[in-house]
Amino acid sequence: MQRYVIGRLAQAALALLGVTAVAFLLVSLSGDPAFILLTPEAGETQRAAFREMYGLDRPLAVQYAHYVEHVARGDFGRSFAFDQPALAVVVERVPATLELALAAVVLAIAFGIPAGIVAASREGGWLDRTVMAVVLLGQSVPTFWLGLLMIRVLAVDLHWLPVSGRGTWGQLVMPAVALALWLAALLARITRSEMLESLAQDYVRTARAKGLPERGVTIRHALANALLPIVTLIGLQVGTLLGGAVITETVFAWPGLGTLLFDAILRKDYPVVLAVVELVAAGFIAINISLDLLYGYLDPRLRRAAR
Repeated sequence: MQRYVIGRLAQAALALLGVTAVAFLLVSLSGDPAFILLTPEAGETQRAAFREMYGLDRPLAVQYAHYVEHVARGDFGRSFAFDQPALAVVVERVPATLELALAAVVLAIAFGIPAGIVAASREGGWLDRTVMAVVLLGQSVPTFWLGLLMIRVLAVDLHWLPVSGRGTWGQLVMPAVALALWLAALLARITRSEMLESLAQDYVRTARAKGLPERGVTIRHALANALLPIVTLIGLQVGTLLGGAVITETVFAWPGLGTLLFDAILRKDYPVVLAVVELVAAGFIAINISLDLLYGYLDPRLRRAAR
């Protein structure tokens, strides 16, 4: 197991380096920040001084080598727009994104998994068809449209919830629900599919033949063996949400990584863009490694194979 973990960490380092190279190349080719951040009245002398100050006048390969060297020391450069260390600007927004992502995941799990279990237990019945219809609707509705609709109805017309911002539970409700709907629908569909496969296995029929209660057969036997793909899906979606739900955060003016990334791209604030991308990539890789380790506890066969 120790050798496996070391190997996964080495792969993670290579993946992170690859993400850094691609992101650096893309942002470098997207335009000159000297024309975005400086006023139109600024002359070429001022723009040249700006490029020299941030090292933008050097060859691209030299810039990348210099950047990797500094990142290895924890220095992601200085934000062009905020005139602060880029990492500090990004870290300041992390709690908001974590709050929104975790709220959305909790809501999705609370509704999606039970719905999938109920649908699988009543296969072909009206309850199964109803759940699948709601799932289809949930995966078809665009998140930004749902967000705008909730703002219009719940905030503008009914005055039940604040329109935007962060700080109270009321401001969290709409963006969390908007993000959770699609994930809950996906979880319900995957859970139903995996549960149907598990319920058709011989060990489930044996458990029923022994006279075990149907609820115990469904939860302790079928669901326990259907957890691997469900846990994988949840982990991957948490990684995606940590990247900042750009559209949702923008619609609700939620001060997280999504809005920061969107603004940084518009401003050509390269250090902030790269810091967000790398932090999200590191989080995504960490989640995947954690899932790999969790599999051994969920499936004893994998634990024996790792020995």
